[in-house]
Amino acid sequence: MSETTRPTPSSPETHVIDFRAAEQLLAARDPRGAVKLLDSVVAAHPENTAARLLRARAFFAAAQLRPAELEFELVLEREPDNAFAHFALARTHERAGRPEQARKHFRLAAALDPQPEYLAAARFEEQA
Repeated sequence: MSETTRPTPSSPETHVIDFRAAEQLLAARDPRGAVKLLDSVVAAHPENTAARLLRARAFFAAAQLRPAELEFELVLEREPDNAFAHFALARTHERAGRPEQARKHFRLAAALDPQPEYLAAARFEEQA
């Protein structure tokens, strides 16, 4: 692409740029800005699980728990073995005051990927 040629607003190149910019905004603690960029990416590529997962994280960081929950659930419909999505959905349930739903997803995350953070959150030593 030459210096005078720019991607069109709905081009694949623009979506990649928006996705990367959304990652940066989320890292810079601007989740609402990230959501705005990701809305167009998800609209153009609804099957893109990475974009949906990033948008779910941005919703969570913006304390928009219901949209975060819906996005994490959609990711898990497509990737039921995604330990991070289970963990993040559990955190969303926990933050929304639903400890039993949270415990289920914490335990699934730990079973799928027994990293220390997931195992600690799963609290397997406690009775269900």
